[in-house]
Amino acid sequence: MLAIIRIFIVIIFTILICLLGFFYCLIYPKNKNHVMRFGRLFGKLSYVFGITIISKVPKEVKNYGPSIYIGNHQNNYDMITISNVIQSNTITVGKNNLLFIPFFGQLYYLTGNILINRNNKTKSYKTILHIVKQIKKRKISIWMFPEGTRSKGRGLLKFKTGAFYAAILANVPIVPVCLSNTEGRIKLNRWNNGVVIIEILPPIDIKNYNLKNVRELVKYCNYLFKNKIEELNKEVEEIEQKIKFKSNL
Repeated sequence: MLAIIRIFIVIIFTILICLLGFFYCLIYPKNKNHVMRFGRLFGKLSYVFGITIISKVPKEVKNYGPSIYIGNHQNNYDMITISNVIQSNTITVGKNNLLFIPFFGQLYYLTGNILINRNNKTKSYKTILHIVKQIKKRKISIWMFPEGTRSKGRGLLKFKTGAFYAAILANVPIVPVCLSNTEGRIKLNRWNNGVVIIEILPPIDIKNYNLKNVRELVKYCNYLFKNKIEELNKEVEEIEQKIKFKSNL
C-alpha cells in the first residue's frame, strides 16, 4: 500500500512540476539557474521515499567559478538524492534518450541541459567541443556522470574520458561529488529508508594535466571516488546504528 501511495505522489508531483516548468522556462528562457531550481525541487521527493539526506557542501563552492562537476551514477534514485546539491549556473549532460521520457524529458531539454549520443563517437566529440564552448561563452559549470551509465549495484565503474577532456580544453577545475550507496537500500514499502550522504569535494586543479596524460587524471579521480564512497558508506552505517540505538532506549 505504501509503495502505491509513493508512486502516485511521484507521478502527480512530476507532472505538475514539469507542466509548470514548461511555462516558467518559456517566460524566463536560458536562465542559468533552471537546472538547479528544478533539480532541487525533485530532490524534495527524498522526503516521500523516507530518505534522510545529509549534504556536505563547502561554503567555498560558490567561489569555484565555471567547473566540471562529476558524480557517481547509481540508479534512478539519483534524481532525488544527488540532485539536492546541484549548484547555480550549472547544467548537466545526459543521454539523448532522456528526451523521450514523457514530461520529464521535455523539461530536461527546456532547462538547458545538453543531450549526447554516446553511441556515436563523432557526435560525442562534437558534444565535448560544444561543452567547452558553453563553459567559455556563458561562464557556466557542467555536471557529468563519467561512468556513462548507472552502476546498479556493480560498484563504481571505470570513468570515461569525456568530462576530463572537456575540463582540460576549457581550462576549468574538476569538482568531485560523491554519493553514498543507495542501490538495494531503498524499499518502496518501507517507511524509513535510512541515510544518504552527498559530499562535494575540493576542486581538482588540472594545470598539471593535458590531453596526452588525461588518463592519469581519470585514474586519480576514479581512485578518489572509490575511497570517498567507502568512507561515506561507513559514516552512514555509524549514523544509522546511533539512530537505531536511540530508538531502542
